[in-house]
Amino acid sequence: MLEIKNLTKVYNDGTVALKNVSFSVPDGEFLVIIGLSGAGKSTLLRCINRLVDPTEGQIIWNGVDITMLEGEDLRKMRRKIGMIFQHFNLVKRSSVLKNILAGRLGYSPTFTSAFNRFSSSDRKMADRVLDRLGITDQAKKRADELSGGQQQRVGIARALMQEPEIILADEPVASLDPVLAHSILLSLEKLNQEDGLTIICTLHYLDLVQRYSERVIGLRDGEIVYEGTRKEIRAMTDEEFHEIYGEEAVRVGGGIEGDLGSFVKGNNE
Repeated sequence: MLEIKNLTKVYNDGTVALKNVSFSVPDGEFLVIIGLSGAGKSTLLRCINRLVDPTEGQIIWNGVDITMLEGEDLRKMRRKIGMIFQHFNLVKRSSVLKNILAGRLGYSPTFTSAFNRFSSSDRKMADRVLDRLGITDQAKKRADELSGGQQQRVGIARALMQEPEIILADEPVASLDPVLAHSILLSLEKLNQEDGLTIICTLHYLDLVQRYSERVIGLRDGEIVYEGTRKEIRAMTDEEFHEIYGEEAVRVGGGIEGDLGSFVKGNNE
């Protein structure tokens, strides 16, 4: 169980990204976070894995307040929380295999990881993960030779190498076309259902939210303004929609029309 209690984040320039946010995530849930750009979605994910330190509040995972962890305890916690990024965050000039093996760095002694010396068991694990994501034939290619969808599969594979219990996916399909977006989210859904991994994912496309989310939390200006199940998000009222996205946003089919067509109006967070 992951519990977020009264979480607040104020950046050094005075920007209030999160205000007193509280919710819980049962083990094995597929939770989607929605909201306009700047609503605090990315900050929330980065607080959960301590890439960003909260200003106030608690993040309690399996009974441990991870906001208090430091040093080796923090390192061990991060091993169990995989992160998938919108722009993949791969080492472009390195091979797919090396990028995936980077997911084992949290388990390796510093001197070993510095020279990219991984054990035979790590390499066998990488082979299994490559096969599972359908990218075995890409293993020796440089990461920048791959398509966007393939690069995101490498990102998922790297996260799996951590043997995570939670995967945080920050706009994982925002740069992909609709067909590839479904392919990536289907992969995450499969990991959620087959491995029991908790998935916390931020998304812009409302039709994807309605298809893949088990539960949805809506943020606006750093505060929770909506919570609902998959059934409830599919029946979202115009009032609820505008509470999250503002009066200027227009619903078109399953999407949200604004300056970016079916995206939420505004730039990606």
